[in-house]
Amino acid sequence: MSEEAKPRVPRIALVAAGVVIVALVAAGGGYWAGTQRDGGAASSAESGRPILYWYDPMIPNERYPGPGRSSMNMELIPRYADEASSEAGVRIDPGVAQNLGVRLATVERASLARSVTAAGVISFNERNVAIVQARASGFVERAHARAVGDVVRTGAPIVDIRVPEWTAAQAEYLAVRGMGGDIAQAARRRLAMLGMPASLIERVEREGAPRPVFTVTAPITGAVTSLDVRQGMTVMQGAPLATISGLSPVWLVVSVPQGDAAAAQPGGRATARLAAYPGETFSGRIENVLPAANPATRTIEVRIALANRDGRLRPGMTADVEIEAANARPVLVVPMEAVIRTGTRTMVIVANEGGYAPTEVALGRQSGDVVEIRTGLNEGQRVVASGQFLIDSEANLSGVLERLQASSERGDEQPASFHTASGRVTALTNTSVTIAHGAVASLGWPAMSMQFTLARPELARDLRVGDQVAFRFRQSGEAYVVDEISKTGAPQ
Repeated sequence: MSEEAKPRVPRIALVAAGVVIVALVAAGGGYWAGTQRDGGAASSAESGRPILYWYDPMIPNERYPGPGRSSMNMELIPRYADEASSEAGVRIDPGVAQNLGVRLATVERASLARSVTAAGVISFNERNVAIVQARASGFVERAHARAVGDVVRTGAPIVDIRVPEWTAAQAEYLAVRGMGGDIAQAARRRLAMLGMPASLIERVEREGAPRPVFTVTAPITGAVTSLDVRQGMTVMQGAPLATISGLSPVWLVVSVPQGDAAAAQPGGRATARLAAYPGETFSGRIENVLPAANPATRTIEVRIALANRDGRLRPGMTADVEIEAANARPVLVVPMEAVIRTGTRTMVIVANEGGYAPTEVALGRQSGDVVEIRTGLNEGQRVVASGQFLIDSEANLSGVLERLQASSERGDEQPASFHTASGRVTALTNTSVTIAHGAVASLGWPAMSMQFTLARPELARDLRVGDQVAFRFRQSGEAYVVDEISKTGAPQ
């Protein structure tokens, strides 16, 4: 052996020793991992329930052969064979359901009145109108500076009229009053027949002198809506002098669409909100529903009486009015947030002892945050009000939704897994398209921008970035594939 080769021997020995150490460490690590996996399998075997696979409830499409963590660093949970074969629904670990905010609501029976929201205008109450007329021919001596729009109180002077005919009749009565008997009574009755009010006759008797000037006063409290007299003019008997419209109550005239006319019935409750008084509501009841519809607007007018003692509600103001039908009846109701719309059907997820079961329902009227259930549920059942997406993921894994849809959609040309949406093209290639689309109710998606795979390259032939499009897509594995797409607007 040469002198140059001698130093290499220890170096080679060191390298060989390092390789042996690495191999031992790897073997030990493999043995440890194997024992850990065997330990997990043993624990599942001890439970007596065979495990099909492990999965992350947030990414149900990812499946793993054993315990650990998912690609999102979430703890994996097992899918048992008896859960997958359950026809009643799906089961979820109670701890997982609690962590993900699954909240339940009870199906209740409550009185649900149909409500309609429409626009209305405040107007004068035409049942509370006074027409002031001249009782006899005469001359206007004073108009008391009244004008249209003035608000007057009961008994307020409107106009002073001099009636010459009354002067002679009053003097004759005063002359024969002292004689008494039938002559005096006849003379007094003549004053009343000439149109003199009782208050004026009493004043003539009290003062013992004729009163040729008569003051016409307001018979009701309200606004002067017309005034036909001016100082110095001549008026004839029966001529209209003024019109006074009462201010309380006022009418709220609401134009209700004819499709909602059944909800507006006399006696029904109404709540008005005016822009002039934000945060305040004014309540009243339907007084009358006009018998004829407006052919131009296809609406029916509804009159609602509102108290207006302080005069804040002024004719001409507009209001948003919510009308509740008077014939409320008890029906089954659930929170609106518990309803899932897939695009082809409406479902809720029922919680029972065996787990969670998607159930198809038929909806009725909606009032506030609750909706009527016509068929599909019974009183006392519990439904999922939040966290439906977790349950929906579980149901898709076990095939519950597919079985539910297949039971009534066999033979349909379009599968229930198709979804529709619309939006704007933001990026485009021969194989994919990125669309800023609106909410997709059938998947519970909010509005967002997402890349889709094109089923055929020719789908992108006539598209441009910025086009408004409507499209139909389906899920294929981890991808979402567009099968149909069409333009609905020019590029923006």
